[in-house]
Amino acid sequence: MLTNKGKYGLKAMVHLAGLEQGALAQVQDMADSNNIPKKFLDQILSELRNAGLVFSKKGKGGGYALARPASQIAVGNIVRVLDGPLAPIQCASVTAYRACDDCSDERACAVRLMMVKARNAIAEVLDNHSLADMRALSAPLEAALTFQI
Repeated sequence: MLTNKGKYGLKAMVHLAGLEQGALAQVQDMADSNNIPKKFLDQILSELRNAGLVFSKKGKGGGYALARPASQIAVGNIVRVLDGPLAPIQCASVTAYRACDDCSDERACAVRLMMVKARNAIAEVLDNHSLADMRALSAPLEAALTFQI
């Protein structure tokens, strides 16, 4: 399950993906427009910065921006940075595999085999869609709202 940290991080990244080239977003503006607690967003953005997904500029006129084009950032990468592996259980994980203590034969374990299928389905969607794809999902709605004003 996606945590609030993951959800807020995705919202912030979509926000940054909507910025004009060279523009920076301030944390308070992102927090206010996305209903995210500012202190929590500061922590999330720090993790995203450490992972090389965003960069920050301090001081007057500072803020945050994507470290590379939105089309080059997989949604799955963002989720992994903030929430860890995509697999529902560790023995089904590709990036954080760990055998279960209670399983005598994981090759025949029906629970593990089903969770591998679930993990693969989630990874198929999240790893094959970019942040730009995600941003485009809300673009028609934003255009309709702007037109009505």
